Amino acid sequence: MELTLVNSIEGWKGLEEAWDELVSRSVRPYPFLEFWYLYNWWQTLGGGEWLSSESQLCIVTGFERGKLKGIAPLFVSSKEGSPPALRFIGQIEVTDYLDFIAAEEDLPAFLTALLDFLDENEAIPVKNLELANLLDDSPSLRILEQAAEQRQHRFKQTVLQPAPAITLTDSWDEYLQSLNKKQRHEVRRKLRNAERDFQIELYLVENAAEVIDEIRIFVELMRNEEEKKHFLSGETEQYLLSLGKAAFEKNRFNLAFLLLDGQKVAGYLNFIAQNRLWVYNTGWNPDFSKYSPGWLLLSKLIQWSIDQGLQEVDLMRGAEDYKYRFGGIDRHVVAVQCS
Repeated sequence: MELTLVNSIEGWKGLEEAWDELVSRSVRPYPFLEFWYLYNWWQTLGGGEWLSSESQLCIVTGFERGKLKGIAPLFVSSKEGSPPALRFIGQIEVTDYLDFIAAEEDLPAFLTALLDFLDENEAIPVKNLELANLLDDSPSLRILEQAAEQRQHRFKQTVLQPAPAITLTDSWDEYLQSLNKKQRHEVRRKLRNAERDFQIELYLVENAAEVIDEIRIFVELMRNEEEKKHFLSGETEQYLLSLGKAAFEKNRFNLAFLLLDGQKVAGYLNFIAQNRLWVYNTGWNPDFSKYSPGWLLLSKLIQWSIDQGLQEVDLMRGAEDYKYRFGGIDRHVVAVQCS
């Protein structure tokens, strides 16, 4: 396998078609690894999480007889509290899952060659890896650890956060039966109460001309939560707007609102990929807290996902209580240090 360093935007853009084809065959075909997502992230470095003055592309590609077989989507970065290191493009705050990009049969050869390439290539300014947001069952972890041990490199793995997901059933009634009795009763009670007082509608944004305006409405719903209000800088808002536009163009976009008598009282920004709904972010209007609009919208989205024949609703990073009430089962995202 021949490894090459890609450290320019032009070189990266030239890989777009082959990049996405490889993601589709990868051991972890996350939408967050597709070209549109990572390229959009790079434009603002995660909404300003990293400084452009301290960041440099450092993508490593592996080719075999002219065919792209592996990608390490890396960049060199640093900031206060985070010394210079090679990190995944996309980490850490606004991207839920990351990994190396390779088919299962090519991953061992690629990662083994990658460590030697990083050690030996003088154009790579730092050699230590600080990788975040890998799921703890990723085969990359075991392979990387073994390759590190063989080279007497230090390898450390730490758990960052749980990432619950809901496995869907064939029908809404069957799904409700999978919940405990108390939660099943609570979901039905909240739906009845809201339906008694309002006309309820699940509204999905499907018009390209409305995407930007609808995301702005969604961002304002996010601002109602104090933590998200502080998070939503001008750069972060611009990141979300461009992300939504890029996702729509790639048929990954799912922006859902709960309407009560026509008013948008809750929103979920999601992605659709690999027969899953990936819940990326949420917002709601506290004036309607009596009716639990976030719960109502998630109930409607689960029903919709079942009707669409999806296999899973991935609630992604975070241990919020509602995720478990709706049947979320934990996985965990981890961080890796290799130096």
